[in-house]
Amino acid sequence: MLIAGDIGATNTRIAFYSADGGARQPIVERDFNSGDYAGLEEVIRAFLTAEGLTVTAACFDVAGPVIGGRVRLTNLPWVIDETRLAHELGIQSVTLLNDLKAIAYAVPWLREQELYPVCPGRPTPQGPIAVVAPGTGLGEAFLIWDGTRYIACASEGGHADFAPSDPLEGDLWRYLQGRYGHVSCERVCSGSGIPNIYDGLRELGYAPESPAFAVRLGTGHDRTPLILQAGIEGTDPLCVKTLEVFTTALGAESGNLAVRILATGGVYLAGGIPPRIIPQLSDGRFARAFVSKGRLSDVLSAMPIKVVLTNAALFGAALYGLEQLRQAQGKEKTA
Repeated sequence: MLIAGDIGATNTRIAFYSADGGARQPIVERDFNSGDYAGLEEVIRAFLTAEGLTVTAACFDVAGPVIGGRVRLTNLPWVIDETRLAHELGIQSVTLLNDLKAIAYAVPWLREQELYPVCPGRPTPQGPIAVVAPGTGLGEAFLIWDGTRYIACASEGGHADFAPSDPLEGDLWRYLQGRYGHVSCERVCSGSGIPNIYDGLRELGYAPESPAFAVRLGTGHDRTPLILQAGIEGTDPLCVKTLEVFTTALGAESGNLAVRILATGGVYLAGGIPPRIIPQLSDGRFARAFVSKGRLSDVLSAMPIKVVLTNAALFGAALYGLEQLRQAQGKEKTA
């Protein structure tokens, strides 16, 4: 039996699987507020105790770089170690995956109804695939074909330099450089980046702030959902402009990753934000920024772009964990 989890800076989703049921049919699934717990061990103990479960293996996708079976989460003060967690929880094996590697691992298995085509394109069979996932942070990954199957590769490309593509973004970069020093793509193209854009546009005078909306922001713990929703609904000019800048910047950065790996197999937009802004991703602004790569524009215009509509991170972690469990059981039978 396997326990799998999607460990994010804001939310942690834990699920329980059997080998017979597979990765699409969790027996039990629960969500936890990550900030309410001191570490992943507390979350897992709460889940196992509440459900009365016993497991032999675990696989968790985490928002941060996994090095040597250990990770310090980028946007949450947790440090997780595979060996230590297995010992503390009494589980035979624990596997940590970068969350974007888990999403990438799931991509080849996603069904048509789990995807929304932003740009149809002309995919090349077995061509490299890019994955860009704006959530609380900005995750990036890619897949390459090894001759028999796709191999998912983790990346921390969201922390690469943000590159302004017009005078407005240049002004925004200077504003953020003064605030943070290093301006990564994540400072703009993510949920945590949306308030950065909003503040920058307000301070730079690109759009006025509504006094009534400013009061709403002041009473909220997390400004991102409020800004995003007002931008989607078109009820506040500064929020609308914020969403426009976000969409353009995300398109440009998605194009950057597509150029770097020559993603002729397609580009997949995952994470929590893309499914919420499909109309904005489909109105042409994202696509224009995506293909605006000079002499390579024609190459990018042929790449399909799809929005992932399901929780691919958890699905990928479950797929990977069940595969590892089957391999371990196979070794035991032949030993």
